[in-house]
Order: sequence, then structure tokens, then C-alpha cells
Amino acid sequence: MHKTTLWLLLFCNVIWAQTTEVFNPLLTNKKLYEVAKIINVEDKLLSLEEVKAIDTSRFKPLTSDNLNLGFTTSNYWVNFNLENTTNNPIVYYLETARPITNEANLYKLTDSETLLLKSGDQIPFNQRQVQHRNTVFKFELQPNVISSFYLHLSSDGETINVPLNLYTEAQFWQVNYSQQLFLGLFYGILFLAGIVYLFFYSSLSEKTFLYYSSYVLSIAFLQGALDGFIFQYIFPEAGFFNSKAVLITALFSNFFLLKYCEYFLDIKNISKSIYKFYKGIYFVLAALFLLTLLSAKTMEWVYPISNVNGLISLLLILTTLVILKQKNVKIDTFFFVGIFFLVIGLLGFVMNNLGILPNNFYTLNSAKFGSGLEVIFLSLSMTNLIRKLRLEKESSQQLVLNRTKEISELKSYFMSNMSHELRTPINAILGVVQTEIDTNTNATDQYQIIKNASLSLLSNVNDILDFEKIESNQLRLSIKEFNPKSLITQISNNWQGEAEKKGLNYVFEIDEEIPEIVEGDSERFVQIINNVLSNAVKFTLTGSVVFKLKCSSQPNNYSRFSIQVADTGVGMTDSVKQNVFDSFNQMRNNHKRQFGGIGLGLTIVKHLVNLHQGNIKIESQLNKGTEVYIDIPLKIISTSIHNSLDNTLSLDRKTPIKVLVVEDNLINQMVIKRLLDTQKGIEYTIVNNGKLAIEILNLKPFDVILMDLQMPVMDGYEATVHIRSGKVKLFNKNIPIIAVTADAMPNTKDKVLELGMNDFITKPIEKNQLIKAILLLSAKHNLKIA
Repeated sequence: MHKTTLWLLLFCNVIWAQTTEVFNPLLTNKKLYEVAKIINVEDKLLSLEEVKAIDTSRFKPLTSDNLNLGFTTSNYWVNFNLENTTNNPIVYYLETARPITNEANLYKLTDSETLLLKSGDQIPFNQRQVQHRNTVFKFELQPNVISSFYLHLSSDGETINVPLNLYTEAQFWQVNYSQQLFLGLFYGILFLAGIVYLFFYSSLSEKTFLYYSSYVLSIAFLQGALDGFIFQYIFPEAGFFNSKAVLITALFSNFFLLKYCEYFLDIKNISKSIYKFYKGIYFVLAALFLLTLLSAKTMEWVYPISNVNGLISLLLILTTLVILKQKNVKIDTFFFVGIFFLVIGLLGFVMNNLGILPNNFYTLNSAKFGSGLEVIFLSLSMTNLIRKLRLEKESSQQLVLNRTKEISELKSYFMSNMSHELRTPINAILGVVQTEIDTNTNATDQYQIIKNASLSLLSNVNDILDFEKIESNQLRLSIKEFNPKSLITQISNNWQGEAEKKGLNYVFEIDEEIPEIVEGDSERFVQIINNVLSNAVKFTLTGSVVFKLKCSSQPNNYSRFSIQVADTGVGMTDSVKQNVFDSFNQMRNNHKRQFGGIGLGLTIVKHLVNLHQGNIKIESQLNKGTEVYIDIPLKIISTSIHNSLDNTLSLDRKTPIKVLVVEDNLINQMVIKRLLDTQKGIEYTIVNNGKLAIEILNLKPFDVILMDLQMPVMDGYEATVHIRSGKVKLFNKNIPIIAVTADAMPNTKDKVLELGMNDFITKPIEKNQLIKAILLLSAKHNLKIA
């Protein structure tokens, strides 16, 4: 009887295999979807045996490799057969459906048993057969066997897609790694932008920043819900909120987008009639939110309605821009471009959900592309808003100067932490992105977008931090030796390229008698020239930009650097020129939305020139151009002394320089490793905190320590105190320590130098600065030992 049953099962499988084409991944050029078939059993909850009993003629072929079934609550069954003609078992991964599909169960039929593999977002995450954010199944095909598979898919009203991507184990993890890297950088930019502008809101108390930050963060959570991250990390037990996460985040992102546009464009004051439409959509969003929470049936209606409502919201924003344009209301160009990319991206996303556009890489990821580009351009538009707000609040500046000492200390502590928390992820993102740009030629454009967005955020953060240092009288010079000619030439070449892109005539004249080596703050010296040239090129639409540098000898071995930058740009009136060095002065001009920048450039230049004990003068005529004259005295360094130091740095060492890197952040560790790997003759060891650094310093000698400041267990401050107090072996007590930190505040630098550190480098790390500091300090250290 037992043998008869086995033969009967084998006969049934053979008959079924004859009616459904068998797919052999190793021998065919077809894709799995081309041999699979699907049936819609509507709201019937059938068992596997009932589905197997259905006439095979009712199963229909899949028409695409990512079939879109639209918004549906129906039950779908997909059937296909897989064959392994080898003599060894093969493990495969099947990726199918969307991460937010409610139920996705795969049945594998063999001669002896039926194996059920579960997925979907309505079961606890740890009960998934493969614990992955996507709908993934892992199974093994036995040698010389044909296996039949049934895939059951159902949803609560959301769209169902039916990709059938079959991978070997190696292929699956390679694809997974590439996706995770891109998604990590994508979400990193969104969360970083949201946090930065939330910080601006806390500083300026302007609701536009709050709604923009809330919108960016809601977009991040919406994409996170669609990509399965909300289920994986926030609601892994599934349940009520997980099933509604997509709708809730979509409704909130729609709401915050409209509120941001309302406040940024000042719709309430400009057009009462348009504002009524916005209030109407707010009411619809509130109703949809309640329907989402009410019941499963009402939530089924919300899916298509919310997508249509999203399209209506986009059309309302576009209509608003057209009406404001007709009323001669000036609209920021970056805002317009950002909204354009958002509309294109979300339009593709919604139309794909509605089944109007076919499934492909671009339509499935259109929201990500649109959101990424939108964040870049809207971030640029927000800098213009910062200028406007700063002007409106200038009358209250005196209140800031009268703050108590306690509040000032708290503010410094807050800025120090914000500097660290903002610059640390920017350093990590720039390090990873630059590595990918250098090594991954297939994704250069995507990573370049991320790099440009990171640099834009870093520039805004640096300007705000510099301005804060000026207001608190904490901006000071770091005096070192440098070659002024090479730096000036490099800056000039950079701006010559930018000028020529605009069709401008660029002239550069430099004195042949310029000293070879001088003493000063090279970074701030470059910043002065860079800011002035930036203004000259930015505010000149036609004509020329002339950059001249002359040097004249002064008493006590000083040289006066006379810098002249002249342009044929928009110029200034006498009233504007009187306030040209005031903060955010660019906002007073009628062209304030035509040109980029925050408006702090000349404010910072004036302060830096004063720190150098120099002077600056500006002459300008409206519509004729501007001339800037700067004199800066710099001490001349004897070339023999400098060459002696260079020779010391370039001496061949019998043993490599041993560097101890104390850094807890894994990505920052990777960035430092890649920088040190480019320099021959350096060996490094990495530890995760100060305690581990103390332990290893008691075991073997090092030449230099690169010390992060904020770490768990033992931070860089405490570790430095231990080292300098002699709690390590004698040969490491006086080892040079370089602080490598994202905290760019001057009081932090003063603190680490007082504790006994030898140098201070801020993140993002500049390679040449780091290598030069290592070579210089290790050379001096070894000379003392010798």
C-alpha cells in the first residue's frame, strides 16, 4: 500500500510537470516569470489542495518580470516548476512581492512532503523564513529532481507586485550588499538634512524650518516603510501600526509638504483663495487618517484615494507657483527646481501605484531619485530664507550679547556637541562616497549627488559655526609655516575655471618677489582670498574678474601682501556699501534670491583680516563693478630653516612610523585607514576607545597617536591625562598626540592642547594635513629620543 501511494504521487507530479513548463536556471536563457503562471481567486481563502485541484487552463502567464496587480485585496496564486539536473543540491533565494505585502507564503512540493515557507509583514519578523526586509525565500533543490512551487500573495488593499528574481546564494548577497550601500547613503542624507534644519528651527524659531525638517524626516520614514525597514526595526512584532505605517507616513509627508510650501511661499498673506484649497486638502488628509485607523475595510479605500490626493496636492503646488508668478511674486529658483524634481519623482511613483506606468527600475525608484534631488535644491533655497530671517532678527542681536555667563557656557557646550554630531556623519558619508566614486564607475552619478548634498550641508554648517565663533569672540588664528604662492595659485586656478564657465575674462597677476615661506594661518588666509573671489565671480554676469597680488618688504622681517580683486559685476550703492561687512548684508539687495550663499562671506573676511592685523577697503559703483583691497602682513621664514625641516621630514627611516588610531566609529576608522594606506612607511593599529589605547601603549611603543575625543568607556580627554601622567610605559609617556575630532569649536582645541595634546585636526579629515602632522611630530619625537 505504501509503495502504491508513492507511485501515485510521483505520477501526479509528472502529469503536472507536463502541463507547466519546467525552469532550469542553469540551462535556460529565459527568466523565471516566463514559465510561471498566476490565478486570481479573489476573496476566497483556498488551501493548497484546493488550488491544486483548479483546472490548469485557468492559470494565466505572467506578462512582465515585475507584474503590477494594482490596489487589491484579492488572493493570488503563482505556480512554477524548478529543475536541478546536476548531481549536487543547489541553494536558491527567491525574491518576490513588495516588502509591505501582507501575506506571502511559498509552498515547495516534493515526492515525500510539502514544505511551507512563510513571509509577509503580518507575521512577526523573526517568524519569516528568511529574516530580511524584502520578501525572500531560501530553499534547496535536490539533485536530478523537479520540484513544483506555489506562491500565495494577498494584501490589505495596497498594490501587489510579482517579481520572481531567482538568485544563487552568492548572487543574492552581492545584490543585497549593493542595495544596502545605496539605501544607507540615501537615508543618511535624508536624516542628516532633517536634523540640520531642525537645528536651524531651534536657533531661529521659524516654522518653515520645522515643517521642512518634518517633511524630509517623514519622507525618510515613508521610504523606510516601503522598503521594509519600519517592519524590521520599529515594529518587528507586526500588528496594528505596522500594517498602517505606509499610509500614516504617506499622509504625514503630504501634510508637511503642503505646510512647508504654505509657510515658505507665505500663501496665507499673498492669496486667501489659494489658502482655502490648502485647508481643504488638510481636511481630506485628516479624514483619510481617521479612515486608516477605523477598520480594515475603510483602510482599503484609503490606499487609492491617498495616491490620488497626492497627485492633487502636487497639482495644487504647481498651480500655486503659476498664480504667484502671474502676481509677480518672486519665487526662489532653487525652490522651483526642487519642487519640479519632487513632482516628477512622486508623479512616477503614484502613477506606477495606480498601474498607469509600467514597473521598471526608474518608476520603482522614482520617489527616491526625486526626493534626493529635491533635498539638494530645497536645501539651497533654505539658505536664502536664512538670510531673510537674519535681517528680520538683526534688531534683537543686542539681547544675545547680554546673555549671562552660564547661558553662554551652555551655548558653547551645545555648539560643541552639535559640531561633533553634524560633522561626524558628514565625514563618514564623504569618506564612503569618495571611495565609491573612485572604485565604482557604474554608480558615479548617484554618489556624486550624495557628495554634493553633503558638501552643501557641510558648507552651511561651517558658515553657521564660524559666525557663532565670531559672535562669541572665539575665532582665532592657528599659526604655521606655509608656501603662499602655491596656495594662491591653486585658488586662482579654481576660480578661473568657474569664471570661464560663465564666459568671463579672468586675469591673474602675482608678484615675482613673493616670499617662498611665511608664517601665518594658511587655512584662514586661503578663506579670505576664496571668499572675495567667490563674490567677484558670483556677482559678475558679464565682463571680467581681475586678481592681483603684490608683496612689499616691511620692518622686522615681515612682508605686506597687497591683494586686489576687481570685477565688472552688479556693484553696490553707497548705502549698501556702508553696511557691506554686516552679517547677512546680501539680504538687503534686490537680487538676494538671484545669487547663492548665506551672506556671511565678507563678515567673516573682515574679522579674519583684523585677526591678521591687516586692513580691507571696498570701492564700488552700482552696475559698474567692485574693487576689494586687502593688506595682510606675514612674517617671512628663512628658507634654510624650512629646508632643514623638510629634510628632517623626508629622511628615510629604517623602521616605519607606527601610528595608534583611537576611534570608535567604524566608518571613520575605514576613512582613516584609507588615508594612511596611501602613505608609504606608515604602520597603524586601531583601537575602539581610550581604555584599549592605554592597554596597548603598555605593551609596545608607538610614534604618534591619532585620538578621537568622544568615545565610550574612556574618551580622548581622559586617555590623554592617563598618558601624560605616566600611567603608560616610559617610552610612550611623551608620545605626540593629535586630536582628530568633529568638534570644531575653539574652546575644544584650547582644552586638548592644555591637556598635553600636540595638534588638533577637525573632520572631515584633509589627507595632506593629516600626513604632514604625522611626519612632523614623529620626526620631532624621534629627534628628542635620539
